[in-house]
Amino acid sequence: MDEPHSKPSLLERLGALIMREPEDREQLIALLHSSFERNLMDSDALAMIEGVLQVSELQARDIMVPRAQADMVNVQDPMEKIIETAIDTAHSRFPVTGESKDDVIGILLAKDLLHYYQKPAEFDLRDTLRPAVFIPESKRLNVLLKDFRSNRNHIAIVVDEYGGVAGLVTIEDVLEQIVGDIEDEYDFDETEANIVRDRHGRFRVKAITEIDDFNATFGTNFSDDDFDTIGGMVLAHVGKLPKRGEKFKIGDLEVEILRADSRRLHSLLIERLEAESEAGGG
Repeated sequence: MDEPHSKPSLLERLGALIMREPEDREQLIALLHSSFERNLMDSDALAMIEGVLQVSELQARDIMVPRAQADMVNVQDPMEKIIETAIDTAHSRFPVTGESKDDVIGILLAKDLLHYYQKPAEFDLRDTLRPAVFIPESKRLNVLLKDFRSNRNHIAIVVDEYGGVAGLVTIEDVLEQIVGDIEDEYDFDETEANIVRDRHGRFRVKAITEIDDFNATFGTNFSDDDFDTIGGMVLAHVGKLPKRGEKFKIGDLEVEILRADSRRLHSLLIERLEAESEAGGG
């Protein structure tokens, strides 16, 4: 009588997958997704590997913060205004401009502002600036990341074909392409539905959800006069681009940022707050 077949080990299953050598990028992606479906890797690992593959194809123009949205300071600004900008934005580095936003004369490190507090009368902003690094819009992100690491720069000014400033890219922006999508919400991002209720009664909502659809689901009456999507409404309410994990209240809703990058919101976790009268009991 034949012995029953034993269940293949993890090593054997990995070996079987590796033996199926992919012939192109599409097959490689399909193989990675197959590994995910077979529980050989979790969604975090899958998202990271796909992020690494994507970085080799993206260019600086694809992820840069546009000039109009970039936080810059002018060399002629009063120190009080520059310090206020540093505090409000919480950035560690700022491009410093001269006559216009196309005239970037250097990079200010927020920590160098400590010298101003030490000796305000002797502080010269120009003397504290670090050299600015300029890159073309077409610079590939894998090359840029290598440059960031070798030159120990954390920010680069992106210029267009005419030499004008198009935007800026930080090392954090590049790394976000690899690790920024590490979320249990990976599967949610791939679904067609914009609003999904989880087993805890909370709602995962894509930022692109239209206000009318949001109102229909939550019984709210938010206006769509000034913005079309729930992401736009949240940005208007907060007054800045919030980061992942931040929580705040809008009416009787608690909103948590599930996924966001340096340019836009992607998904939210929304829960209706219990009314104080109900919470307090009769």
